Formats: sequence, structure tokens, C-alpha cells
Amino acid sequence: MAEPRTLVTGLVVGESPRGHDGRVWYANWGAQEIRTVDDSGSGEVIAVAPKPVGYCIDWLPDGALIVTGEDSLLRRSADGSFTTHADLSALGEGWNEVTVDGRGNIYVNSVGFRFGQEDFRPGTIAVVRPDGTATQVADNIAFPNGMVITPDNSTLVIAESWANKLSAFDIESDGTLSNRRVWAEVSGDGICLDAEGAIWCPGVSGNRPECLRVREGGEVLQRITLDRACFACMLGGEDGRTLFLMTAEWRGVERMGELFRSQTGQVQAMRVDLPHAGRP
Repeated sequence: MAEPRTLVTGLVVGESPRGHDGRVWYANWGAQEIRTVDDSGSGEVIAVAPKPVGYCIDWLPDGALIVTGEDSLLRRSADGSFTTHADLSALGEGWNEVTVDGRGNIYVNSVGFRFGQEDFRPGTIAVVRPDGTATQVADNIAFPNGMVITPDNSTLVIAESWANKLSAFDIESDGTLSNRRVWAEVSGDGICLDAEGAIWCPGVSGNRPECLRVREGGEVLQRITLDRACFACMLGGEDGRTLFLMTAEWRGVERMGELFRSQTGQVQAMRVDLPHAGRP
């Protein structure tokens, strides 16, 4: 198998990659940047996000960029400023990953505690419906991280990073989640779904940083070994067959501050056989 090639260096921590308009957009945590990259490594800084770390991005059906905030979901206006799209303060704080289904329902999760500053508490998932109402739809998530939704809008899969598993839910017609189950017993962070329904799962911890392609049930179909921790991945590029990997040196929770003071973050990429699953 070909080795990953490095497209971008000098980042703090790349996170939340999303395919959009033929490029991959991602958050450069610690620098407050939202950036783009293509197959050749070309890219630009698109926006400055409202907080330095911990935000993630996605798009609404109308093309508006949304960003997670401390106690709300933010929307980028035409002039580049961010305004409140949904107030989530009644449901928690420290909102992390976000994904949007084909009906315009926005799923957003909260880790549940200040990572690196407080003791562990389980996190939650909330849904913001197109009418603006927000409801908690799942709890007791062991460090909720990346989420994917199947193209038919029937299933949401979330990485429970501190339980070393991917968990799946059925999506009901009203946007609520039901039938919680283990999708695969593997570690995961920012995940993505391919055209065969397999999930690429990057891992931060461990002696051998890697990114796995996994089938439902846990069978490992492909394994990419990396030279540093991978925080998220996304299939994209011109034909959807480039796997973009957000990597950085990870020194453990007790040395979190070093991560955000360094610039070891990179975007790496490699060609794979199958494209992304497509937007729901």
C-alpha cells in the first residue's frame, strides 16, 4: 500500500474535516482558523472561528456554514461574522462534533466535562431541528466524538472514544434516536463513511498511531500506520477517493497544553479504492 503523503504542515491541531465544493474544509484548533485543502495541498484560510479550540464545522442544506460554540450553535453570515443559530445553553455546554442529515436535522454532541481540567463525566447528543427546536436525544456517551449519518438518513454512528467503540442509533422521523447498539468495538475520533458503508476510524492514543477501515461488527478491512496521532479523517477530493488525515503529535491528556502550543499538526493524504458515501 502507498504511504500517506504530507499536504500541509505547521498546523496546531487539524480537526473536523468536511468535504465541500470539491475541497476539504477543516478547523485548525489553537489558531482559530477554518481552512481548506485540495488533492494537491493547495488551500487557504476561509474564516476565523469564534473560539481557539474545540469547535467543529458542517453545512446546512442552504449552504450556510455552522460552527459549534460553548453554549450554542453558530452560523456564518455572508459578511463572515458568526451569529447564534441555536441556543443550546439549556442542554449543556462545551459542544464538540456536529453533523447534518438530509432533512436538515443538526446533530451536535457535548463531551460533558472540561477535557484536561475536570474529572470525566459522560456526554450527550442533541438534535436541532429545522424549526429551531433543540432536544437532547442520547446520554451516557463515553467522550462523544465524530459522527456519521448513512445516506438514507436511517442511522447515526458515533465514536465513543473513551469506551473504544462505535455506537449506532436508529434515526426516527422526528429526529430522535433509538435502538442504541454497538456498531464496532474499535477506537475512533473524527470518523467518515465510505460508499460500501464501512467507516474509517482514526486513533489518537496507543503505541502505533493508525487509521482503520472497519465493517459493521468490527472486522478490520484496512489499516494505515501513521507517524503521529490521527484526530480525524475525511474522504474527499475530485473523485472522493482521497483520504485526508488530520494528524499531530499527541503527548497525553496530562500534557494537553503542549499540544496547543506546538505546530506539529499536518494534513496527510492517500488514495483509497472507494469514495465517500455522499451527503445524506
